[in-house]
Amino acid sequence: MENKEMRFRDVAYTVNRSVLHEQDLGGPAPNPTSSVRSFFGAAKRKLRCSVSAAKHILFQFIPILHWLPRYPVKEWLLGDIVSGVSVGILQLPQGLAYALLAGVPPVFGLYSSFFPVMVYSIFGTSRHVSIGSFAVVSIMIGSVTESLVPNDNFILPGNDSLHIDTVARDKARVEVVAAMTLLVGLFQIILGLVQFGFVVTYLSEPLIRGYTTAATIHVTVSQLKHIFGLPLSERSQPLSLILSLISLFRRIHRTNIGTLVIGLVSLTCLFAVKEVNQRLRGKFPMPIPIELIVLIISTGISYGINLHEKYGVGIVGDIPTGFVSTTRLVTPMVPKAEFFAAVVGNAFAIAVVGYTITISLAKMFAMKHGYKVDSNQELIALGFSNLVGSFFHCFAVTTSMSRTLVQESTGGNTQVAGTVSALIILVIILKAGELFTCLPRAILSAIVIANLKGMYKQFMDIPVLWRTNKYDLLIWLVAFLSTICLNMDIGLAVSVVFGLFTVTFRSQLPHYSILGQVFETDLYRDPEESSMVKEISGIKIFHWNTAIYFANAELYSKALKTKMGVNVDKLIEKKKKAVMKRKKGLQKVICLAKNILAKTQMGTGLEFLTNKDGMLGSLRTLSETIPNAPTLLSLGLEKLDFHSLILDFSAVSFIDTVGVKKLKNIFEEFREIEVDVYLASCPTSVFRQLEHSHFFKGSIGKASVFASVHDAVSYLSSGTSESSSLQEITEI
Repeated sequence: MENKEMRFRDVAYTVNRSVLHEQDLGGPAPNPTSSVRSFFGAAKRKLRCSVSAAKHILFQFIPILHWLPRYPVKEWLLGDIVSGVSVGILQLPQGLAYALLAGVPPVFGLYSSFFPVMVYSIFGTSRHVSIGSFAVVSIMIGSVTESLVPNDNFILPGNDSLHIDTVARDKARVEVVAAMTLLVGLFQIILGLVQFGFVVTYLSEPLIRGYTTAATIHVTVSQLKHIFGLPLSERSQPLSLILSLISLFRRIHRTNIGTLVIGLVSLTCLFAVKEVNQRLRGKFPMPIPIELIVLIISTGISYGINLHEKYGVGIVGDIPTGFVSTTRLVTPMVPKAEFFAAVVGNAFAIAVVGYTITISLAKMFAMKHGYKVDSNQELIALGFSNLVGSFFHCFAVTTSMSRTLVQESTGGNTQVAGTVSALIILVIILKAGELFTCLPRAILSAIVIANLKGMYKQFMDIPVLWRTNKYDLLIWLVAFLSTICLNMDIGLAVSVVFGLFTVTFRSQLPHYSILGQVFETDLYRDPEESSMVKEISGIKIFHWNTAIYFANAELYSKALKTKMGVNVDKLIEKKKKAVMKRKKGLQKVICLAKNILAKTQMGTGLEFLTNKDGMLGSLRTLSETIPNAPTLLSLGLEKLDFHSLILDFSAVSFIDTVGVKKLKNIFEEFREIEVDVYLASCPTSVFRQLEHSHFFKGSIGKASVFASVHDAVSYLSSGTSESSSLQEITEI
């Protein structure tokens, strides 16, 4: 390693060239096409009538037409079948369990594990993600259904609050969920068609992880009532999590012991076997399907002992065979539009969160396996999955981390695996659904909680972010706490607003410094960070590492003046006072001369002194020219120890009109104290913004902009700058 470092130090390069101004580089390129024109231009190109263009659009919109004819059957089919069966086995208990989270009967979790998966296989570009129900999205849906269709609206007359008309309630909730799923799909399709896949950039990774961690706690708390066997009403207002816990502890003495034992035993088995799967995942061809095993065993025990009748253990109840809803055969049906206004805000939040989870996992596995995913097409694919699913009473779906890992680790190569898993679910829906009628609800809740183990590990982000980035830690904590306290929808809105606020806040706290030259190089760094860096005599170089716009333009000016080591505003004020003082003194001399001459009698031969070209006229002329003539030294003020200021714009990404005005003021103010100001390393886009803002007018010319800091320093150090630069600027 030491030899390598020595060899790198021996490498040198020499460049001999003239000093370059920005205008010497030929000026900025022609204005790029505006985003609006480029959008319509792209649309126009896509609409050109040709076989190749139509084929390209078709393959881009329906990716399965591109990859399925090229599918290597011998190499990939067996792996996809094994993977699909593994995911299907896992999809069954998760679909049933997450339906409870969404507030709908378990059978609709199976529907959501079939229709959307089939649609995504046609339109999706990721080969490895597993589409279907997911805890975070399900709890977001459940908070809406519990808010709009609460249990209190369906209490049977003549009974206490424990008896609810579940058939009517479930029917109403299914209708609300279908309407919301339709809107989720429409939002995702529209965002995909207008190329808005970048919208997820406003949801940073710390924000998403903090939000999903809080959602995990919401999910866990919502399932405790099934673990303890307590009939608790749902809450969805702010502080609902805390209120739910208070209500739980108030009724803890009414816990159903049988339900609690079933829940704790199943949780123990699930956690234990999942840990074995994690540690021995390289030795097993596929993970032990502990969820399915627990599902089958608990259903058999519940049926054999009759847990529901003898011990009051809550069970799933009727799961109709075939595609049957709460009242009739499931056929494609448009959801009711009357619910759209009530759920539109939540639908948009679910659309964005669902897409964020999907695209993050899709890109992760695409990078691992060396292929690309189209972020906009993923939006469209997920949108169509939800749109089609809404016509079959499905709830909104996204990608599941646990199922995706299983699909990839068991040999899945394409969405053929997803299709196989959907067919497994189809068989269960048509033939085996009624077998799980006696399944205890506590088992489904235990499956939900056990699958959140990985999400709880996100608490380890806190010490990591504490060591690496305090701002990201703050975003994580705000997202977490706001979601815990204000519920899922409001918490997400607060998190996004706070994330955007931190961006604005951080732009107002930029890093700035005075640069010096690394000895005998063209490199410029902060002298406080290296002993090899020295400031250049007579020249100040100011570096600023962010954009200059309305929010920080004033800060830029203040930071610049602070770094100069002199109170610029006070010096300008002193100069103006000194000039005014000198002018007033001369005015007094003129008045005195006028009084003397007025008393001079006519005919003495001194009348010429009052003429325009006489002494009095000369004094007036001198008085008028005094404000522009005096220097700091002539006014008795101390001259600054530098004559030139270079503003390093290499890190300035843009400048708005407020920033341009402030920059003009800086040029004028420093010229007042006999300091010439120059720009260096100005990006082309910023240079163009200065041109469009008419910055280069009057005494400021394009020759004051240099291609690099070293060009500016070389020019100013050459000894010709003091005379030639001003002349060149004026000529420009």
